[in-house]
Amino acid sequence: MACDVAVVMGSKSDLPRIESTLDILREFDVPFSVRVMSAHRTPKLVAEYAETADKAGVKVIIAAAGAAAHLAGVVAAHTRLPVIGLPLKGGALDGLDALLSTVQMPGGVPVATLGLGSGGAKNAALLAIRILALGQPQLARRLEQFHRDQAAAVAAADEEVQQNLCP
Repeated sequence: MACDVAVVMGSKSDLPRIESTLDILREFDVPFSVRVMSAHRTPKLVAEYAETADKAGVKVIIAAAGAAAHLAGVVAAHTRLPVIGLPLKGGALDGLDALLSTVQMPGGVPVATLGLGSGGAKNAALLAIRILALGQPQLARRLEQFHRDQAAAVAAADEEVQQNLCP
């Protein structure tokens, strides 16, 4: 079966940081694959993978990396598919280097860049799902329900806080 979303990460040690990305994709039943490849240590593999991902049925690529974080840019340079860059926290600058490396792409090589931390990891999956939902009405309906559920959870939390903390 073809995977709609390809998740690539620069190192196996990045797996715990992208687990929430994978959880959201699973929650929405979006077929995905996960690969380890490095922009610096396996550049030919990254280029070959990006160049052929569309032929394998991939529609969106999420590229997660820390430190120099060139993975998303290298992937984007070798494909016309949407690329979502997920900078990962860690290292000497606690992810700031990864964020800046991912967000500062030159004109003509677009990479959608998400934030650091678990929120960014979840949002990478949700952005991929929004892209896919443009052509998948059933997925769009599930996404709408997800947003309604989030709003209901906030309303319930607000009511609980008001009951417990307001005189």
